[in-house]
This record gives sequence, structure tokens and C-alpha cells, in this order.
Amino acid sequence: MADKKILVVDYDQRSVESLAALFEAAGFVVTTACDGLSAWEKYQLERPDLVVLEAILPRLHGFDLTKRIVQDSRGGVPVIIITGLYRGPQYRHEALTAFGAAEYMEKPVEEARLLQVARDLLREKIDVGLDLPTPDEIAVFLRQRLAEKRR
Repeated sequence: MADKKILVVDYDQRSVESLAALFEAAGFVVTTACDGLSAWEKYQLERPDLVVLEAILPRLHGFDLTKRIVQDSRGGVPVIIITGLYRGPQYRHEALTAFGAAEYMEKPVEEARLLQVARDLLREKIDVGLDLPTPDEIAVFLRQRLAEKRR
């Protein structure tokens, strides 16, 4: 997954630096932003494979940014929301259903869990195309099955 790009967004520079270091140490390419509008611009320019963001962001709220990314990528770029302010199942539910986040975590985040969730989301993105047969493979399979049944 060394070629996978992650955009990390948080208003707190220390959080950005620690998350960036975590993902870089795991072999990811990391881009960062400290506000919602800068993150949106970097998302459009860099086309990351995954976005990890704080819900509370200046200039464009994290929930709105999540919705934009999910709509723009047609769900192809997963977004993990991490927040220290919005606590409780109602916020998690809203982030996952109304805004399309792939995961929602409350601070402090367990680093090993965050890395595992990121890897799982990126693996799902990769594996979807690999598991599906092509239309030609399906046609060949069906012809073989029909021929066997006729015998």
C-alpha cells in the first residue's frame, strides 16, 4: 500500500503532524491541510485514496467536506472522521448516514485501530475490482454450464 495517498486534515497542527507521522511510518504517502477549504483544494489536486479529517474545521466544516468528497468521488474515496467534540452515537450515525463517512472515531484515537481501519478501507477499494469476473468470463462459464447440462 506504499503507493496509497492519504489526506490528513485537522485545525490543530500537532494533530496533523502526529497523524501524518503515523501514516508515513506505515508506508503511506501523506498530504496535509489545516482547514476545510484548503483540504478541498488539495483533495481536487492530489486525488487521495483516503481522507482522515477532524469534524471541526475552519472555512468549511468537516461534515460538509465529507459530503463533498463522497459526492465528488461517488463514494470511491473513503473518509474517516475523527473528532473530540461531537461525542455520542447520534453524531456517529449522522456522519455515516447523512454525510457518507466510512468511519467515525472519537478522540483520543487508538493509533493501531486507526491504521487498521485505514488499511481495511483501502484494501476494500482495491479488492472490489479484483474479485469480479469480466463479462467475457461470465459468458464462457455460462456456455460451459449449459453444454454440461445438455449432455
